Amino acid sequence: MTPVSVWVITIVVLLAVLALDLAIAVKNRSKETSAKEAGIWISIYILGAIIFGATLSTSKNPASHSEFFAGWLTEYSLSVDNVFVFIIILTKLKVDKTQAQLVLLWGIIMALVLRGAFIAAGAALIHRFIAIFFVFGVFLLYTAWHLASEKADNDDEQWKESKLITALRARGASTFKIALVAVGTTDVLFALDSIPAIFGLTKDPYIVFTANAFALMGLRQLYFLLGDFLNRLIYLSKGLSIILGFIGIKLIIEALHGIGIHDILGFHIPEVSLAVSLGVIGSALGVTTLISLAVTSKRN
Repeated sequence: MTPVSVWVITIVVLLAVLALDLAIAVKNRSKETSAKEAGIWISIYILGAIIFGATLSTSKNPASHSEFFAGWLTEYSLSVDNVFVFIIILTKLKVDKTQAQLVLLWGIIMALVLRGAFIAAGAALIHRFIAIFFVFGVFLLYTAWHLASEKADNDDEQWKESKLITALRARGASTFKIALVAVGTTDVLFALDSIPAIFGLTKDPYIVFTANAFALMGLRQLYFLLGDFLNRLIYLSKGLSIILGFIGIKLIIEALHGIGIHDILGFHIPEVSLAVSLGVIGSALGVTTLISLAVTSKRN
């Protein structure tokens, strides 16, 4: 179990980074973030995640490095899809890119708070009721099927104005407020997918939280760097469906082992290693990205 002091230091550092990002967003609220500036910040966040993962203590968990990188890569890929939906939301609501700075940052802060709550709830459930993995696994399989059945060219249908947004608009709410609510409610939906997914790779709440934090850091800059490029990743959802489906099966396997079922009809249920998990995650993202770029380059 991670000491309380480590949790406190981690949260303090995270709050300091968020405060710095907020200060920069407020300072530059009247201008768009350049691709160069966004690229520098994203590189810093990615390098920070790599250093953090490489220096994690292995005294109590020898697999901590692999668990962190598998979780971070999964959460980061889901976060990229999150950014794509944010682009659709802000475009449909006609939010100026200078205002998008603050909307995205507050959206990230809301996502961190929501995921923190879901992580605490998930960890408590797993500790008391390992069979909850059956529920997580089935939910991820359903989500994977839903993503796989989506048409690649129907990206604009990923977000539709809810009754809440319509009501706020009718009451004369500002575009900024409507955008915040839209991004916040979207964060809830993404958290429902991402938290069960990472618990399928590690049961350590500290690794789950830090992997999520590093995956969310830099999303504001990613929006400005990859806005047009993301439109070319038409098969990203297919890659995510493979990842979520794989983790869903892995969760069900772990649930079976957790309740003492190791064989079915004389067939031994294998355990899925982290090396296999990393291989599946990396391959799914790599292959679907290459296919997406190849197909869209031909169209252009």
